[in-house]
Amino acid sequence: MSAGQISAELTEAERVRILAKTARFNPPEVQTADGRRELVGLDRAEITAELAAIGEPAFRAKQLWHWIYHQGVTDFSVMSSIARPLQEKLAERFVIGRPVASVVQTSTDETRKFLFRFRDGQEAETVYIPDRVADRGAVCISSQVGCTLSCRFCHTGTQTLVRNLGAAEIVGQFMAARDSYGEWPSPHGETPRLLSTIVLMGMGEPLYNYDNVAKAMKICMDGEGIGLSRRRITLSTSGVVPMMDRCGEELAVNLAVSLHAVRDDLRDEIVPLNRKYPIKELIAACRRYPAASNARRITFEYVMLKGVNDSEADAHELIRLIAGIPAKVNLIPFNPWPGSPYETSTQDSINRFAEIVMDAGFSSPVRQPRGRDILAACGQLKTESRR
Repeated sequence: MSAGQISAELTEAERVRILAKTARFNPPEVQTADGRRELVGLDRAEITAELAAIGEPAFRAKQLWHWIYHQGVTDFSVMSSIARPLQEKLAERFVIGRPVASVVQTSTDETRKFLFRFRDGQEAETVYIPDRVADRGAVCISSQVGCTLSCRFCHTGTQTLVRNLGAAEIVGQFMAARDSYGEWPSPHGETPRLLSTIVLMGMGEPLYNYDNVAKAMKICMDGEGIGLSRRRITLSTSGVVPMMDRCGEELAVNLAVSLHAVRDDLRDEIVPLNRKYPIKELIAACRRYPAASNARRITFEYVMLKGVNDSEADAHELIRLIAGIPAKVNLIPFNPWPGSPYETSTQDSINRFAEIVMDAGFSSPVRQPRGRDILAACGQLKTESRR
């Protein structure tokens, strides 16, 4: 057996271990108090099976899919292509729901943050970040209630992992945001005017909830429904290496990697996951990522912490690490939160860091903080949910 085969087998074993470990945090089955089944979050085959169980033919699944994901309706009675007796039959057994926005805040810069409450009372935050210049924006979606990674610069990391979000709760965040902006039906062959992009950069580590995230994103990418291109979906990970491979093989969405340090000793401290998957393994997984190309570069996210990771030497080492990878570097000024142990790098330090990286041929935009006044900026999300 070759070394490559051994490595592949170990990687698969690690994937199984990760999924088994996180399974205990899986969400409850989505049903209403009166026992009706939630249709949002079911894939086409599951909707077909649910309809077959009540004696309805397969073509009804396509009709429902269109109404739920293209038209964005939540009421069976407005489904004009379905006869009223069947509308009533469906309403008796099923529901088309959304997470409830218990709090909605809008920043002075027009960033909007939703505190969504799910059926079991747990909550997660979702942020819409508008791009005024391009007249569109990104919906920053959460994948978990809380987080297990405890990155030291991140407010979410101070909240213990409560549970994974289900596929219905993940795709439901995007659908509820669309409701808020009146962006139905889903455009075909054009970019939505406002909600044009999904970034899985909210609360939680998406690759520790891979099955639910993947199912939700496949629904979002379905051309007969929401219809987002995989190029308009970015998944951000702190570096769950075995699941990065699977994500690349099965979803091939854009990849963003929360790097934040270029030495293992420092990354061990600020991104504790590094102790399991050190920088060398993480960068190797980035080089393997199948969707990476000059047209679809991997984004390395790098939060700028004053006196911690913002030196010229750090910038030069970053260049060495990512050499040969189709990549760009997002420099993120640290966004303070109550009790945070760090300060934001000076503007001079950030500018010099960006200049060094750009001179090496990598785009290195400095992310403009958005929604700081409502704690909606990168690294500031947290809820009061408890396990």
